[in-house]
Amino acid sequence: MQKLIIATRKSPLALCQSEFVAEILRKTHGLKVSLEGFKTKGDALLDSPLAKIGGKGLFTKELENALLEGRAQLAVHSLKDVPSLLPSGLVLAALSKREDARDAFLSERYANLAALPKGAKVGTTSLRRKMQLLALRPDLQILPLRGNVNSRLERLKSVEFDAIVLAMAGVKRLGLEGAVKFIAPFSKDELVPAAAQGILGIEARDEGEILALLECLNDEEAMIESMIEREFVRVLEGGCQAPIGINAEFSGGQITVRAVLGLPDGSEILREKKVLSKSEVVGFGAKLADEFLEQGARELLKRAEAML
Repeated sequence: MQKLIIATRKSPLALCQSEFVAEILRKTHGLKVSLEGFKTKGDALLDSPLAKIGGKGLFTKELENALLEGRAQLAVHSLKDVPSLLPSGLVLAALSKREDARDAFLSERYANLAALPKGAKVGTTSLRRKMQLLALRPDLQILPLRGNVNSRLERLKSVEFDAIVLAMAGVKRLGLEGAVKFIAPFSKDELVPAAAQGILGIEARDEGEILALLECLNDEEAMIESMIEREFVRVLEGGCQAPIGINAEFSGGQITVRAVLGLPDGSEILREKKVLSKSEVVGFGAKLADEFLEQGARELLKRAEAML
């Protein structure tokens, strides 16, 4: 195989991520690698919350069709946007080394969450972020904010919001650390990140030649961390925008796992923090999910869905 085509969304962040993968493949294999941009349904429908219009698959379907039809050999996704079940014939071929998994507070006027005045307007469409922000600051107005990273920053600069919350991974990949006056990453104890946040998922047809080429992209720690996180969400049957946070983090030979779920208004929350060894990772996500289910997680998520 002398040439590869990467199917990608057309947003600046998606193109940046796909070019990152393309460059690794060029350097490793000496291949010609090009990008083919697609506008997904999730990019087109910006007026409704994702939870109401279909969830994660909205960002992947058009790219997956290109793979199945042979118009591209691989697709690069933010792994947090990839559903647990993939179309027949496609597989998650590789997972990249994880970028900063934390959420970040961005503002032109206020240094951090604590500095916001009472009743301040904070932009995010994520129910997970909304839940945790309101648990910390019940007085805040959490307002919907969709669109690509640059359009969100424009809305912040227009003083439509006092602050917004973005994934730190996207800020770093686009080199936007100086784009606004204040950027303050939340600790993972303050805001537990989304499952697989900061990891790129490379999807491809289940064919030996292409899978062998993509092995160079794999990162062992990202594979283990995302396995725990995605298993937790799968067992809980939590959709794309369910108010669920789960993060596994290697540190000093151990893995710290933080998990949270609850109601979008932050009034009821279940939270756990566990430390385990590498030998305990297999099945741990399911085990942790079962502990949450014993505490009433499924009923809590049903009530959360009814609040949408």
